[in-house]
Formats: sequence, structure tokens, C-alpha cells
Amino acid sequence: MIVRTLAGVLLLWIAGFMLFALFLPQPAADGIGTDGIVVMTGGRGRVERGLALLAAKRAKRLLISGADRRVQPHELAAQFKAKPALIDCCVDLGHESVDTRSNAEEAAGWIARNRYRSIRLVTSDWHMVRARFDLESMTPDDLVIVADAVRTEPGLVDLVREYNKYLLRRIARLVGI
Repeated sequence: MIVRTLAGVLLLWIAGFMLFALFLPQPAADGIGTDGIVVMTGGRGRVERGLALLAAKRAKRLLISGADRRVQPHELAAQFKAKPALIDCCVDLGHESVDTRSNAEEAAGWIARNRYRSIRLVTSDWHMVRARFDLESMTPDDLVIVADAVRTEPGLVDLVREYNKYLLRRIARLVGI
């Protein structure tokens, strides 16, 4: 009985992982506008994507959540070849977060302070499912979240690790943690 139960759980995990890995979120259409853009730092292409969308006027403001405390706006502009005026007027650097959950907390506070009703969430394709899950759990149900995944080429180990983190977050939420 125990062996069958464990085999069933393993088969469910494998089936879920296959769906997770085969159907990674994709970039959103560029033409979609939102009130704000939230970029969760930690991977290549995320900040560049957020800045490009802001420059294309797809949102009013951009939050870069999880930015290093030492990063100054002028350094950000230089590193990503963005207009300093765009950074000065419309980019907020969030320095409080250290992981996905605290990224979501930081973003939720920013969204509430700005009274945004729609945001575009920018993060890596492999990270999007958990990032969106955490953000949705901390924001009002009527907030429209447009998932805008940056394409990557994650390895098997990265995908397994991320899938397990996602499952643990779901379980933690179920038990109230």
C-alpha cells in the first residue's frame, strides 16, 4: 500500500513537472498597456525588457524589485543604456527584497501605494509561475497581472529546483504559512 502511494505521488510529480517544463510562460504581446511594470531581478534580460516596455509607454511606472542597495539611478541608466530622464521620472528601485516571496511583498506594497489596477510582471520564463503565484497571493483579486516572461534556456537541474520551490510555496499556502 505504501509503495503504491509513493509510486502514485511520484507519477503525479513527474506529470506535473513535465507540464511545468514543457509549457513555460511566454512573453506577452508588446501592445498591451498596464498601469505599472514590476521587474523581479535575478536573471538576464529582465531589466532590459522592463525598461524597453516603459520607454514604449506601455505603463506609467516601473518597479525594479530586489535591486542592490548600492545601485544608483544614473548607474542603472548607464548600464542598460536608458535615458536618464526616463529613469528619473518613472523608475522605482526596490531594495527590500531578497527572494521571490519578498519581491512579491515589495511589489504588492508598491502596487497598493500607487493604486494600480493592472501590472505587467516581468521575470524569467522558468520563474514566472512561482513569481505570479506569490504576487497574486499578496494583491487584490481584481488586480490584472499580465505575465511577460523573458525567454531563457534553463537546464534540467534549474527546472527541477524551480518546480520544487513552486510546489513547496503552494503547500505552504495551503497550510497557512
